[in-house]
Amino acid sequence: MAGRSAVGRGGVIDEDAPGAADEAFDAAPARGGGRPRAGSGGRWWVWVGRAVLWAFIIVVIFNGVWLTLRENFFPPTVQQPVETEGVEFPETAAASLAVRFAEVYLNADPADAEQRADALAEFVPEGRATAFDLPGAELSATGIEVLVVDVKDEHNALVRLAADINGEPMTLDVPVYADQGGTALVVSGRPALLAAPDKATLPDTSFETDSDARAELEPILRGFFEAYAQNHEHLDRYLESGADIAALPDGVLQFGSVTEVRVPAAAQGTQEDVRVAQVTVVWRVPGGDEPAELTQSYDVTVVRSGGSWYVRDIQGALNSFG
Repeated sequence: MAGRSAVGRGGVIDEDAPGAADEAFDAAPARGGGRPRAGSGGRWWVWVGRAVLWAFIIVVIFNGVWLTLRENFFPPTVQQPVETEGVEFPETAAASLAVRFAEVYLNADPADAEQRADALAEFVPEGRATAFDLPGAELSATGIEVLVVDVKDEHNALVRLAADINGEPMTLDVPVYADQGGTALVVSGRPALLAAPDKATLPDTSFETDSDARAELEPILRGFFEAYAQNHEHLDRYLESGADIAALPDGVLQFGSVTEVRVPAAAQGTQEDVRVAQVTVVWRVPGGDEPAELTQSYDVTVVRSGGSWYVRDIQGALNSFG
């Protein structure tokens, strides 16, 4: 006998029919593909995340290793400026050559043009003396002296000279070439006339003075300068132990007076009280009926020891007009 259908009218399952549940499951239509089981549908995102993470780690490690290798084995090819500190160039000899050349070059007289050309030939390359001709011109230079030697490399330098040319202060750059370890020199090109250096404007270098220290130092400094110029036997009593200060030669100057003493305040946080006092001194220059007066300024380093002041050093003053 044929079995009854598991699904009755109205789609109601007959639970008593054999295999009813299985038939119903097989016959039931799928709704939207069915709901996935937990953990099965999103697992591929985990693998994608792990792949991205490992890729990031590999990139970081590679960059670190590559940068180290590149710095060690492939340094950047940046062109460095040429350093001339260790260059061996005969500066003294080049300066002497430039001065002797300038004495000929900067003095020209149309009547002596041939003699001038012969003299210049001693300083310039063979056959180049005519490049320095000054037909019809008159030049006169005095006070030629070296300002600086600007070394370019082991063979080349510019020697800058100062001179009064036709009564005007100017400078002259002379190119000099050195060869054979500095034993052979030549003027390597035409020189160049330049303006004299401008007059500088002094900055304000005034400072607040220590009036108490100045009052203590003034009589000591008067005695020191008198002994420094003429009473040499008393000089040591004013000097710090171990100070090496040579007195002025006898008879050159006579002490006149100390007209100004400027003493800066003591430095904070130092155990030793050392000051650099600026002292203006009037000297008398022997000779004639009335000795001439010469006013000069000094920086005198003094140190306070045992309740008194002693001189450690003396030199010319900086910015004494401040």
